[in-house]
Amino acid sequence: MNRRFFLFFLAVGLFVIGSVKAQTKVKKEVSFDKKVEILLKKMTLEEKVGQLNQYNGFWDVTGPTPKEGLAAKKYEDLKKGLVGSMLNVKGVKDVRALQKIAVEQTRLGIPLLFGFDVIHGYKTISPIPLAESASWDMDAIQKSAEMAADEASSVGINWTFAPMVDVSRDARWGRVMEGAGEDSYLGSRIAVARVKGFQGDLSSNKNILACAKHFAGYAFAESGKDYNSVDLGESTLQNVVFPPFKASLDAGVRTFMNSFNELNGIPATGNPYLQREVLKGDWKFKGFVVSDWGSIQEMKAHGFAKDDKQAAEIAINAGSDMDMESSAYVDYLAQLVHEGKVKETTVDDAVRRILRVKFELGLFDNPYKYCDEARELATVGKQEFQNEVLDMAKKSIVLLKNNNDVLPLKKSGQKIALIGALANDKTSPLGSWRIAADENTAVSVLEGLQAYKDNQLTYAKGADVALGSPKFILETKINTTDKSGFEEAITTAKKADVVILVLGEYGLQSGEGRSRADLGLPGVQQELLEAIYKVNSNIVLVLNNGRPLAIPWAEEHIPAIVEAWQLGTQSGNAIAQVLYGDYNPSGKLPMTFPRNVAQVPIYYNYKSTGRPIMNEPDSVFWSHYIDEKNTPLYPFGFGLSYSKFEYSNLKLSSQSFSKNGKIEVSVLVKNSGKVKGKEVVQLYIRDLIASITRPVLELKGFEMIELKPNETKRVTFEINEKTIEFFTANRKWEAETGDFKVFIGGNSVETLKGEFQFVK
Repeated sequence: MNRRFFLFFLAVGLFVIGSVKAQTKVKKEVSFDKKVEILLKKMTLEEKVGQLNQYNGFWDVTGPTPKEGLAAKKYEDLKKGLVGSMLNVKGVKDVRALQKIAVEQTRLGIPLLFGFDVIHGYKTISPIPLAESASWDMDAIQKSAEMAADEASSVGINWTFAPMVDVSRDARWGRVMEGAGEDSYLGSRIAVARVKGFQGDLSSNKNILACAKHFAGYAFAESGKDYNSVDLGESTLQNVVFPPFKASLDAGVRTFMNSFNELNGIPATGNPYLQREVLKGDWKFKGFVVSDWGSIQEMKAHGFAKDDKQAAEIAINAGSDMDMESSAYVDYLAQLVHEGKVKETTVDDAVRRILRVKFELGLFDNPYKYCDEARELATVGKQEFQNEVLDMAKKSIVLLKNNNDVLPLKKSGQKIALIGALANDKTSPLGSWRIAADENTAVSVLEGLQAYKDNQLTYAKGADVALGSPKFILETKINTTDKSGFEEAITTAKKADVVILVLGEYGLQSGEGRSRADLGLPGVQQELLEAIYKVNSNIVLVLNNGRPLAIPWAEEHIPAIVEAWQLGTQSGNAIAQVLYGDYNPSGKLPMTFPRNVAQVPIYYNYKSTGRPIMNEPDSVFWSHYIDEKNTPLYPFGFGLSYSKFEYSNLKLSSQSFSKNGKIEVSVLVKNSGKVKGKEVVQLYIRDLIASITRPVLELKGFEMIELKPNETKRVTFEINEKTIEFFTANRKWEAETGDFKVFIGGNSVETLKGEFQFVK
């Protein structure tokens, strides 16, 4: 067979296979819909309402049956078929016991969904999501989510409340650690990677349902305080907040979670614009929406509902399908239908969505799909996962400063002083969302450095970050007084060739409910840093934190700074391998670091304003501070390497393009350093004149390349109509004709520039 005929038959074969797959998918969807309708007709109103009810794990299912109190009520509801989902139940033994009640003791035997906050790992912990985002490596991020799903599913869990896709511009907000940072484009790419990683092929028992949260605007809480009010204009909502949610939906995410906040005066849980008009209307979402914990009930505190009954009425009519742990639906929804305040067809719509997802997950075919004790034993904590989280941790580290090539460390002949309580902490690296992990299971920095035997390593604590033992729920007092360890640390530093100071936030200092008004080093750590500097200025500062910090003194004085976040189970090994140069750092910041907390919110894609610069010498009448620079400490997209990358020769294939056309823009990147390294080449665009004001820069593409010393590569990006579209004054997504600037570089500040036009 000659090549032409072979290619023809290959193309025909691929077309047939694709057509068969598409037809199979359509048939499955039709089959699911038919099965849902058959089951729905058998259900009483009360049983329908039960599917909308989610309870938190409530008793030791292997122990005595609860006889009184809330646990007894929940148990009775479960036996009556009035529970559709459980959360915070883990372990095959417990999951199987509850699933058995739902399937074998209720009238219709509808299986339960089991949800859990698998945010960045289950028992084996990956870096916090903000850290993973610093890798800009979509394959690695997807792999991390796949691993988390594999481990979590082995213990019976079939639904995670992740990814959080809120765009976060305010580092005071504790939950920035849970997201992808400040940019919608990067956030959308990461959302897709994490959805695909968690969900994959839902026919497999290694994959679990993903949940895009929090819909919507949660990260724009006023003053950075968690749960606070949010007031956003339509342009910001459409162009900044919505895109990662839409990307999640397009990637096939099956559930959404609404948010705690109000949006322009209406709580998100009771907001029909968000849930009915946008999500289920414009976007045609076929999955279901779950409330956040108790957020239906919390509409009372918002002053939006007088009691739980009215809250239930508002929420279901607004499009919130499942009630997480407020009991408002199970207590009042049937009554509201009988009173004519809620249509039964509205309830039916919510039930259809939930049942359909259960069919898609395969639970009706095998309710115990995720209940394999042998798999649980073989899967949890296995060595393969340790290798994967180590790889992810190394890719997440960002080198912020390296004057005089302090790093990498020499492999022998150095006296190294390791200082800081976090350097010997085996729990804080696990981060905030570690609810299934065991305490003290992370590799500490001390342990990681001890693997390198040919240097003399001495450790001194210096000072605790927190006093007492930090707990998941209870806050712990920050150490602002105890400096008793300073003297030992100073003595140790005096004798060293190089000092490694590990400072930052302890693991529970970021996350939900943990907003901070001060973004500096907590407690006495800044004093410790300055005290060590006085006796030995050859310092490598390693930051462990869950948010951007304001560290202007360190930037001015410390020769080497490494952003190491909270990196999970293999934290210490990852940090040690980067410090010693066994791994060349390639991370880039997904979020701007401020000079001063007063700059917050600070982000790269700001608007120009009418007075963006000083037009006259000594003028004060322009947008600025009189006591601080406008510029960030470290900009979005920034990150150094042990390699040196040079950008040159930006070229455009044309100076203009029209509808359905495109242009290409390219740049030469050279590794002028001495070692092989990876670089994230970033493409930004500015729309100069538009129907609404546009940002000074917008990320529109990026590519990670790896270059050997003295190797050069031309990196090319395509720009088309889709690249430049936005939600315009016409209240729709479209590309407007006009002039544009294009920028390519290694971060959002240091770029090469060009120009092009989009014409009719």
